[in-house]
Amino acid sequence: MFTHITQSPYGTVTLASKVAQRVREGTVICLEGGLGAGKTLFVQSMARTLGVQGEVTSPTFNLMNIYEGFCPIVHFDLYRLHNEEELEDIGFYEYTDFPEGIVFIEWGEKFPDALPENYVRIEIERIKDARNMRRINFSCVGEEHADFIRELEEFVSADD
Repeated sequence: MFTHITQSPYGTVTLASKVAQRVREGTVICLEGGLGAGKTLFVQSMARTLGVQGEVTSPTFNLMNIYEGFCPIVHFDLYRLHNEEELEDIGFYEYTDFPEGIVFIEWGEKFPDALPENYVRIEIERIKDARNMRRINFSCVGEEHADFIRELEEFVSADD
């Protein structure tokens, strides 16, 4: 696990772009944080770096968006779901085992038992009394992405 502090939305965009430069196909990334923390901004920035040309929006109302970039990108927002059975209706399980692309899940912590065995966890939290600053914690669940997290920490801190 490691933590990175961003000073502004631009800093968060830059950090997300660095993550995108290192992420591998088949990775599931769960983003956690309160409303307005910057989860969607993080996904948008990664998607741009991964070659998505069109608009990248939060799938809050349609629950899932699929984008084409250098690889397929699936973006879930589970905020509006009330129970785990609804995940089946939106094809959640088909995509969380998706070796050809990258899967982003916002609000996955609502259904921890439905998450895959291995995923990257990015927790974004506002720093109290600092409107634009964010504390971004990177970790992994399961062992599959442990090397990725170590590599990412070295890559991100190399520019500090």
